[in-house]
Amino acid sequence: MRIFRYLTNDVLSHTAAVAFILFLVVFSGRFIKYLAEAAVGDLTADVLLPVMLFKLPSFFELILPLSLFIGILLSLGRLYAESEMVILKACGFGPRRIAAYILVPSSGVMLLVAFLSLQLAPTGSERAQQLLDDPRSADGLQALAAGRFKKQRSGELVTYAETISADGVMSNVFVVERKSEGTGDMVITHAEEGEILFDNQVGRRYLELRHGTRYRGVPGTPNYEAVAFQRYGELIPEREGSLRANIKTDALPTQELINSDNPRHRATLYWRLSLPILVPVMALAAIALSRTDSRRGRYARLGPALLLFMLYFIALTQARSNIEGGGGLLPLLATHAGFALLSLIMLEWESLSKRLRSMARG
Repeated sequence: MRIFRYLTNDVLSHTAAVAFILFLVVFSGRFIKYLAEAAVGDLTADVLLPVMLFKLPSFFELILPLSLFIGILLSLGRLYAESEMVILKACGFGPRRIAAYILVPSSGVMLLVAFLSLQLAPTGSERAQQLLDDPRSADGLQALAAGRFKKQRSGELVTYAETISADGVMSNVFVVERKSEGTGDMVITHAEEGEILFDNQVGRRYLELRHGTRYRGVPGTPNYEAVAFQRYGELIPEREGSLRANIKTDALPTQELINSDNPRHRATLYWRLSLPILVPVMALAAIALSRTDSRRGRYARLGPALLLFMLYFIALTQARSNIEGGGGLLPLLATHAGFALLSLIMLEWESLSKRLRSMARG
């Protein structure tokens, strides 16, 4: 029992330290990325920090499996490097017994990851989605600013609003858009007022202009088309890979994904279920890969181990993409089964190699 507590505390302390470092790296990287979106007007700065806080469970559902994997490598690697594992083996602690002890804290991490991926992360993403769906969370059509002309899309779009009220209603709105660079065709829209609205049916934001005129033609030519309107709506494009574009599926509750036949929703559901399965499989692999000695040190197997983790993660990502494209569940199940079998073979490699050598001699 004392050895169990010793191993558990050592593994969890290493896991917590690695998780903290990975959290700082991931959080700062995501914060810089989202800050860039705020700088170009995709979202306002005042919602940036709340959105990041709501997305914390989504960060940790990916950080914890990798942290436990590295934590086991560092913890058991230290025992091998300092010859403590030799003493444990002399006392009858073989790979199976060590694995049984390590799988206890690993099971706790697995349950925590399951709770994060299936419940807490979707709830946090849903709260973040509600903030992003608020039309006031973006500064007009790609950063409309009161009293200033704004160039967007490399100068293809120029916007202007004379004033913007506290509730987001813009007055004297002016929009110029170049439709075709070769022909010089341009569309000029002027409206007395405008507002950013969110359409719940399509899940997109759009700019609604009211009481204005839309002109289309080539500057310098007399052929212009003028259309007066009372209301005119234009979808606001979402940049590929932006926070708004990525968060929508992640915000769906797990129960809704279970009842959905949409391939994208099914892929998201299986991905959420795959993250907890990743934990014990990689824990067994970490136990096997932690074998080292005092000459090589505790970090000797860290590179190959991280490569194995990356291969597993990439294989799961490819299986998810296959399901999103309408493929079956077999590649995902084969990935889990294949890496689980590989982990068990590596864990029992010493005894298996002895049996093979004895069989070859016999």
